Amino acid sequence: MTEVSSHTPGAFCWIELGTNDQAASKEFYGKLFGWIFEDLPMGPDSSYTTFKLKGKRVGAAYPLDAAKQPGVPPHWMIYVATADADASVASGVALGGLVMAPAFDVHDFGRMAILKDPTGAAISLWQAKTHTGLEIQNEHGAFCWGQLNTGDTARGEAFYTSLFGWTAKTGTDGGMTYTEWNLGGTPIGGMMAMPPNAGGAPSHWLAYFAVDDCDAVAASATALGAKTYVPPTDISNVGRFAVMADPQGAMFALYRA
Repeated sequence: MTEVSSHTPGAFCWIELGTNDQAASKEFYGKLFGWIFEDLPMGPDSSYTTFKLKGKRVGAAYPLDAAKQPGVPPHWMIYVATADADASVASGVALGGLVMAPAFDVHDFGRMAILKDPTGAAISLWQAKTHTGLEIQNEHGAFCWGQLNTGDTARGEAFYTSLFGWTAKTGTDGGMTYTEWNLGGTPIGGMMAMPPNAGGAPSHWLAYFAVDDCDAVAASATALGAKTYVPPTDISNVGRFAVMADPQGAMFALYRA
């Protein structure tokens, strides 16, 4: 088990599912990854669900509010650790980002903010207090990679390398150009241009989950009502991946090294 007790600034530290059917999402991911749940009341009719694997935090889910978030589809949000959420927001704005939610305290758990990068993708910031974020990564059923799919890779690279101190390593394999994000010399995620058949989809972040068998988990997801966007596919000398959407429409990816 790859346990994590803290996250270096610039590291992916939390993932959160916004969904229009929380009960159905819990059932889907529980059966798919073996997650269990811990609900924290948010109000009289809603709760914040923490997903756990082997008793450790691997993410969370909350209900989308159609009145407050009109037109926002179900999605996975990725958080990046920061030592100072307010300072990171100011830096993000100076680099051309837009503030979707200014820095605010989340009880005594931490301080967060949401930015829209210059390419249009949303990313969240997390300044940890009592809630350190993900407690398991890079093993079956846990987050392992964050990928920016964008219509402007040059602007994306300029923004994130400046904001988080990432370095970008770009290469071409099989005709596909891919940028790898590195933090302190460790690969943590990537970036690629939106494909021509994306149908005008906006720039977005995609959360990858590690699995022991990509084909088997993809088949299980399909049986549970998921939609396949990219079937299990080999990445030369890297691994095997698939891109899917859960029954409510939130996209995610599977990865086997």
